[in-house]
Amino acid sequence: MTTTRSALRLTVFVGENHTWHHRPLYSEVVHRAHRAGLAGASVFRGIEGFGASSVIHTSRLLSLSEDLPVAVVIIDAEDRIRAFLEELAELVTEGLVVVDPCEIVLPGTSPGTADDAPEGGRGDEGGRPR
Repeated sequence: MTTTRSALRLTVFVGENHTWHHRPLYSEVVHRAHRAGLAGASVFRGIEGFGASSVIHTSRLLSLSEDLPVAVVIIDAEDRIRAFLEELAELVTEGLVVVDPCEIVLPGTSPGTADDAPEGGRGDEGGRPR
């Protein structure tokens, strides 16, 4: 049987060339999320996209293959994500930050097990938020 838990998904969309103190911005976001004790973060590199500039960046055209879109996705308990938003405010000055509700599926748990676990933290060995 599976159990679900409500959470928030934080997605940060930036260009791969965006930097924070000479470091890729996406990397800075991941390292700060790690220091904040969030359950996990993943970076996904897009193959094509455009943002506020309306310039299409694509991996198919050699001249525009730089600054491809990058998405950093972090999922954790609502209070932990909302607290992390304050830290993101200083980092993400261009790009887009999206927060949306989601459900985490915890396979192999019996009803009530997930709700007995403490909120937030790094989760169990599988990287699942509690």
